[in-house]
Amino acid sequence: MDLKLLKPHGPCAWEIPQQGAMRVPGMIYASQALVQAMDHKVYEQTVNVATLPGIVGAAHVMPDAHWGYGFPIGGVAAFDAEAGGVVSAGGVGFDVSCGVRCLLTGLRREDILAVHQPLADALFERIPAGVGSTGAIRLSAERMDAMLAGGAKWAVEHGWGTAADLERVEEQGQMLHAKPKFVSELAKRRQREEMGTLGSGNHYLEVQEVTAVFDEKIARAYGLQAGAIAVMIHCGSRGLGHQIGTEFLRRMVAAAPGHGLTLPDRELACAPIHSDLGQEYLGAMRAAINCALANRQILTHLVREVFADLLPRAQLPVLYDVSHNTCKTETHRVGHHERELYVHRKGATRAWGPGHPGLPAALREVGQPVLIGGSMGTGSYVLAGTTASEALAWSSACHGAGRAMSRTQALKNWSGRAVVDQLAQRGILIRSPSPRGVAEEAPDAYKDVSAVVDAADTAGLARKVARLEPLICIKG
Repeated sequence: MDLKLLKPHGPCAWEIPQQGAMRVPGMIYASQALVQAMDHKVYEQTVNVATLPGIVGAAHVMPDAHWGYGFPIGGVAAFDAEAGGVVSAGGVGFDVSCGVRCLLTGLRREDILAVHQPLADALFERIPAGVGSTGAIRLSAERMDAMLAGGAKWAVEHGWGTAADLERVEEQGQMLHAKPKFVSELAKRRQREEMGTLGSGNHYLEVQEVTAVFDEKIARAYGLQAGAIAVMIHCGSRGLGHQIGTEFLRRMVAAAPGHGLTLPDRELACAPIHSDLGQEYLGAMRAAINCALANRQILTHLVREVFADLLPRAQLPVLYDVSHNTCKTETHRVGHHERELYVHRKGATRAWGPGHPGLPAALREVGQPVLIGGSMGTGSYVLAGTTASEALAWSSACHGAGRAMSRTQALKNWSGRAVVDQLAQRGILIRSPSPRGVAEEAPDAYKDVSAVVDAADTAGLARKVARLEPLICIKG
């Protein structure tokens, strides 16, 4: 991206000045190096988002941003329904509520190394992964609708976890006002055998070691310390979420003229929040959020079963579960007044700061855990939300490293077998059903996650707490 197009606001904040049809400016939170490495398409898409009706404040861009469908991945935008605001399927993304859950274990590195190979094999055997992967759960039409309405709470009620888990999940594990009736039969059919599965792409399950602590006080509150072992699960709403995104994008494109919407890019297809189509999408999208929350809850149960067999003293409580790829109705201060806004976070994570009433009492003093997943072989991070982030970007932060090259280019650069062998030499065991998928997700196909996290910390979006590095990675 050309820096001449931007107005600097400190070391990690850059403004795209309001111009043309833009209703608000754009704001990019990233270091100079990260901004310069961003494709110009990120600039174009941010400008386009800033033209949408009812947008409030600015069109925000996180430090891991790269171009996506309509919105840049790493894009955040809030809309006021009472000012003609819209909801955009492209502003949520196709993998609705893709997110990360972190489990503590009470174990140390030596515990994992004692069962390194057997644990990797057992997790790979029990956790279905890959394109079209299916699990042992089969949902009837009635149970499907109950899951889409109940989320992780439904999963716990059916024996996959405990009530204590829900205290550490966004929305306490259940997104309210979900409307399964607006989810198509095709979307439901795609999901019928996919509960408790990782899927493909950048989804994974990792056993990780805490290798660095940057804030001792917050780390203690989170139950993290150097040398401790954690498990991170990264996945979403699988085929159901993708089908919902595909169907509603088509409907929004067709309906745009009737709503008086002129789109700078058809990928920005949207609908007025108060329209029937807007409300149907919100109901279906919330159902997909519940699907993802239930999926990660079931995967948590499967992980616990594996650890119980091989490392029975592990406890595996939930540290936190955060979603990216959502639109949530939230109350935010705009000027001197609080307003209800529809906050789109596409490839971005909610990051509530200390004192937020929505946080569990045990976390309220230090702020929300923000889970930043790296690609296999690179570090992941736990950050903490800040009070400053509310004014900066509606209490939002980055969600991962962000791709530095396409999957097609990655396939030209690496073979899956070579990546697996290289990581094994570093003591990282990869298990995947797809060598192609491993090559597409090679560590060097992504940005430097440390640079992304440092930028988020410098900008004030979230505070660095701990770095974790993988020992085992189950890859889709």
